[in-house]
Amino acid sequence: MGVEILDMERLDDRLHELTVRTGSVGGELRIRVLVPRGWTPRGGRAWPMLTLHHGGLDDCRSWTRETDLLELARDDGVLIVMPDGGHAGGYADWRRGPQWMTFHVRELFDLMRDRYGAAPVRAVAGVSGGGYGALLSAARNPGTFRYAAALSGPCTIRTPLTAVGLLAATAVAGRVNPLRMWGVPVVQDRYWRAGDPLHLAPALRGTGLYLSAGLTGRPGPLDPPGRPWSPANLAEPIVRSTVRPFLRRLRALGIQPTTHLYRDGTHSWPYWERELHRAWPLLMRSLT
Repeated sequence: MGVEILDMERLDDRLHELTVRTGSVGGELRIRVLVPRGWTPRGGRAWPMLTLHHGGLDDCRSWTRETDLLELARDDGVLIVMPDGGHAGGYADWRRGPQWMTFHVRELFDLMRDRYGAAPVRAVAGVSGGGYGALLSAARNPGTFRYAAALSGPCTIRTPLTAVGLLAATAVAGRVNPLRMWGVPVVQDRYWRAGDPLHLAPALRGTGLYLSAGLTGRPGPLDPPGRPWSPANLAEPIVRSTVRPFLRRLRALGIQPTTHLYRDGTHSWPYWERELHRAWPLLMRSLT
């Protein structure tokens, strides 16, 4: 199937933006690529690759718009790839619909290997729904990623609260029938299990993990005074409710993740940028 490049724009000396098309998802997608210092189009060197996934109702531009990624990654010698994931793509191969995981895990790597010299030394991280995508990608593809970081990302999708929330968010944001993704909860549970990091936890042995989430969703130290309240902040305690059972399962399996579980803080980029900085040394260490 593969990915067809429709356009490539150099936004600066290191940041590129590709417009692509792939039959696995359909429509035009964008991919931002931050090349390491010393990268050249035909340099003959293979570079470790970090994939960064955005959250719902966002796109590939969010990482460079909302964080200091360009400065943070200045000297690390890693190819950083930020693909579109759809407003409500779910980061999964849908039961009936787009095959987002196929695009993000297989086709994206093939494209980066052929065009940018990506090496099969990979890590993945994401925020909110993209954090779930990082965990799911690692669990469904054992051995592919050395490290996965989920910043305010749901760690299970099969509790009543998370299932209802995901179905509602997909319907509203994606304007599609959410049952096309995993089917009817409980009735078609095998599809939900196949997309549930908690159920797939044994497959995460050998993958480094970083998990972070706030407890309350209330404004915290990084929220400016007077910032309007957002309904998105309700997601933070929901996410946090999924972390504890996931941690219990991981530890029962002998898997010891790194965690930062804090009290107050909204479901927003100031906290995800902070957590990116905390996770960054672990991600980079895994790629060397």
